Amino acid sequence: MKHVPQVKIPATYMRGGTSKGVFFSLTDLPEKCQVAGKARDNMLLRVIGSPDPYAKQTDGMGGATSSTSKTVILAKSGQADHDVDYLFGQVAIDKAFVDWSGNCGNLTAAVGSFAISNGLVDAKRVPENGHTIVRIWQKNIQKTIIAHVPITNGEVQETGDFELDGVTFPAAEVQVDFVAPVDSSEAMFPTGNVTDKLDVPAVGKFSAASYDVTMINAGIPTIFLNAADLGYKGTEVQDDINNDEQALARFETIRAYGALKMGLIDNIAQAAERQHTPKVAFVSGNKSYVSSSGKSIKGDDIDLNVRALSMGKLHHAMMGTAAVAIGTAAAIPGTLVAQVIATGSTQSVSFGHPSGTLKVGAKTEQVNGEWIVNKVSMSRSARVLMEGWVRIPGDSF
Repeated sequence: MKHVPQVKIPATYMRGGTSKGVFFSLTDLPEKCQVAGKARDNMLLRVIGSPDPYAKQTDGMGGATSSTSKTVILAKSGQADHDVDYLFGQVAIDKAFVDWSGNCGNLTAAVGSFAISNGLVDAKRVPENGHTIVRIWQKNIQKTIIAHVPITNGEVQETGDFELDGVTFPAAEVQVDFVAPVDSSEAMFPTGNVTDKLDVPAVGKFSAASYDVTMINAGIPTIFLNAADLGYKGTEVQDDINNDEQALARFETIRAYGALKMGLIDNIAQAAERQHTPKVAFVSGNKSYVSSSGKSIKGDDIDLNVRALSMGKLHHAMMGTAAVAIGTAAAIPGTLVAQVIATGSTQSVSFGHPSGTLKVGAKTEQVNGEWIVNKVSMSRSARVLMEGWVRIPGDSF
């Protein structure tokens, strides 16, 4: 036979927060894809439909945005006092590349639900009614995350009246706690400063500049800038940024030079191989604006505005891991995030993003002059969109 047939791989398509992706149980994958390597990456690329020079991912499960070009592999945890190991792969759209360097905070909300429904959590820990606390080991970043999954009649409850800006329909609320999102062996502020100067060369119509930045490791490595320093109001939506190729090139240059200063890469060229991290975000005060859905957001109802980029484009809402960074930075005096909040640093903040608002809380403390974050919490929602099998040509991996 000239062409090999397609193979079937058990999979579940899920929304978690404002993202969606294809979820797999590790033991359901083809044997050579159960370990990290080229075969696994090639399988996930074909599942999602990448690389696609048309940037549409028409021949795969991806949705042609950073929020919908995602994969998750779950297994019973090998870590003590944890239920499930969670491995996240961010799939590039136009390149043959899967980025394993960070977590997806939004899809974390769906991990607990999948784990319970697929027998990865001990049935004795699932009540008839109430909440199951799912102890997640995030393998990409070696961190503990706790998901509080609602249970009704012994099964995961997905429907509810919790509304999440950036998601059209209400669903059941899932509280997610990011426990100690910064390693004790890591520096929350890699340069030792809550603010720094970042020198960036000229890019297209933009002159060389030295930007005030806060660079932080919390949830995901993130570079914060002031919106005004970039010539923005801070209330922009996707079309204001994503239709400007030179602006996107400047953001990518900022990201690359920030990654170098944070010690995430050894030279600028390596930034292209690390697209998922760090994130770049810009902040402004609590200005009123109209969200992408036409909803009026009043400045008095929020503490600040934040806009963030993911995989080279302005995100339609806010990445969950970046929200961890926002909540942490908001709680620490002197960061650019805390500086734009009228009341200064705070351990609970409501911020505006292109689709609406989000509230996040952080528990931080200063020990021997070093800042420590004990926990960051936020609420998301999740549900199964489709389950069964994905099919890909047998010679794809």
